[in-house]
Formats: sequence, structure tokens, C-alpha cells
Amino acid sequence: MDMEQIQPYLDKGIELSMAYLPKVLLAVITLIVGFWIIKRVIKGMNRLLGFKAVDDTLQKFMTSLVDVLLKILLLVAVAGMVGVQTTSFIAMLGAMGLAVGLALQGSLGNFAGGVLILLFKPYRVGDIIEAQGHTGKVWDIQIFNTILTTYDNQRIVIPNGLMSNGCIKNIFVEPQRRIDIEFGIGYGDSIEQARAAIQSVIDNDDRILDGGSFDADIFVSAHADSSITMLTRAWVNSEDYWPVYFGLFEQVKYAFDKAGITIPFPQRDVHLFQQSGGES
Repeated sequence: MDMEQIQPYLDKGIELSMAYLPKVLLAVITLIVGFWIIKRVIKGMNRLLGFKAVDDTLQKFMTSLVDVLLKILLLVAVAGMVGVQTTSFIAMLGAMGLAVGLALQGSLGNFAGGVLILLFKPYRVGDIIEAQGHTGKVWDIQIFNTILTTYDNQRIVIPNGLMSNGCIKNIFVEPQRRIDIEFGIGYGDSIEQARAAIQSVIDNDDRILDGGSFDADIFVSAHADSSITMLTRAWVNSEDYWPVYFGLFEQVKYAFDKAGITIPFPQRDVHLFQQSGGES
């Protein structure tokens, strides 16, 4: 093959090089600069989320998601710079995203619920909560599920979609809680003596708070079938709730015994009437 035959190919190659080489160089420069900018954006995002005290799990997920999305957009833009038709590619990505979204509706709902929980923090790891008919300590908050540990050491996994859309009772999130206990006394017992006995138990327990809005209340709350109900309300620090709650039952029983106050049990009086029948 002589030079005259090769020359058209050389001319075509030079023509293509002149047409596409600047685009390729610009695309490479854009790619390098784009990756550098994305890296800076992710670092800034990490710093901002850390300053806002966002949960580590959510922080890593959000930065990874933003990183992937920005890199996909960068690659699509670079492909368009070198003349690649990106319309069909973008349409294909959109169709794939729609198909995945429809297939993972429940999972996406749980994911969205996890993001809301980690952002707004209605509860944290270590809190004792009541939700979806279960009560327990929050062992872990994941992107899709919240894991509880019950008092008898069972593990409950609840989808975050349900947690974010349902009612949640955060039982010990406040530093103080009020204990409400009812004690029954007999109708023949003195209300004032019973009140004094309960008050003496409260005064002798240093874990029970007093003063201001924390003063204990003791009053008659009901006339029951077999007893008069004395409702007792006392304030404690949240970590002392259960020890004081169960301790009051025991100590008040001792105080009632000492004061001669009875704790009645349900009873019923039965009257028998005998009918006399006449003989015919």
C-alpha cells in the first residue's frame, strides 16, 4: 500500500483528532476537577453533619449516597461533552429507578422512617420506650429497623416505617417522674392515721423528692366496694422509679401494720332467708 492510499486515512484521522481531541482533553480536565470538587463537598458535608451531631449511621449513609449521585451526574456530563448521547442513558436510569422503587416500597418506607428518626431523635439508643405494643430498651437504631430489648431480655425488631408513623412513649426521657400508687384501707380505719403512715414512709425515703412542685400528695380517690382508696403521688428521679415504686408497697404495708390499719380484701355478705311452707 503506497502513500497515496494511506493518505486519506491519515487525513481522516487528523480530522477526527482535531474535532475530538479538545473535547476529550476538556472532558478529562472536567473529570479530574469534578472528582476534586466532589471530595471537597463530601468533606464539608461530613464536617457539617458532625457539627449538627447527626447519628454516625445516618451520616455515613447520607455522605455515601450524595457521593455516588454526584459522581453519576459528573460521568453523565463528561459523556455528553465528548459527544455521547446521554438522553437514552438517563431515560434508562430513570426506568430502573422507578422499577426498583416499586419493588422496594416497604423498604423505602422503612428507610425514610429511619432517616426521620435519626434526624429528629424521638428516642435514642439506651432509652426505654413503648411502641407498637412492645416496651423495652432501645438496643440499636438502624436505617431500616429499630431493635428493642425487653425487660426479660427478648429482642424485638420493629420496622422504622411503623415507628415513624405510630405513637411512641419515651418512658424515662425526662429527668424526673411521678409515681402514682393506690393503697386500700378499711372503712373502719382512720383516714388521717393512714395518711400519716404513708407520709412517714415518704419522709424516710431519701430517693423521694420534695419541695415546690415535687411535694407528695396523699388523698382519698375512691370509695370502693370493700375499701377506701388512698391515692399517693410522689416524685423521684427517673433512675429511682422502679426501686421506689416497689419499695413503697412493702414499706407502707409495714407502716399500716404498725398503726393497726387493715388492708381489706374483697368480701361479700351473704344473707340466707328461710321460707316456711304450710301443709295443706
